[in-house]
Amino acid sequence: MSDVMRALRIDKVVINIGVGEAGDRLNKAQKVLRMLTDHEPKVTVAKVTNRDLGIREGMPIGCKVTLRRTDAEEFLRKALAIRENRIASYSYDPEGNLSFGITDYTDFEGMKYDPEIGIFGMDISVVFRRPGYRVARRRIAPRRIPKEHRITREETQAFMRERFNVEVVD
Repeated sequence: MSDVMRALRIDKVVINIGVGEAGDRLNKAQKVLRMLTDHEPKVTVAKVTNRDLGIREGMPIGCKVTLRRTDAEEFLRKALAIRENRIASYSYDPEGNLSFGITDYTDFEGMKYDPEIGIFGMDISVVFRRPGYRVARRRIAPRRIPKEHRITREETQAFMRERFNVEVVD
């Protein structure tokens, strides 16, 4: 690639486990994330009240870990290996980000089933960026990212094919 400002990179990988309730299940989900990533999980809270589900605003309902740089890339390689390096085309959004799920944490290499913890699945979201995206988020004189500089679904799919040998399934 000739222009360094056009090069894609992984900005972050977010691993989320939603349990829908506080208490013991949430503690077990945090333990699973700690085992998988060696990072401390952050508790996520409900933004709205839903009486049908018994959820109140501000109630802890899940946990997440955000990985960046080499940690993000290593975890993504492990997660893609579980999916046999195959990702559905609908997993990419129009802005070029990628999201997919894993049904059980024991699918990861070296993880054994613990009856005390149970089975936990997780959602994995990958955010891609180009150099220069800081312009939109900076405090002084923020600007919009031009249309030519935004990331498309096709560019992300090509990046994943090259870098991680991912097969995009329709």
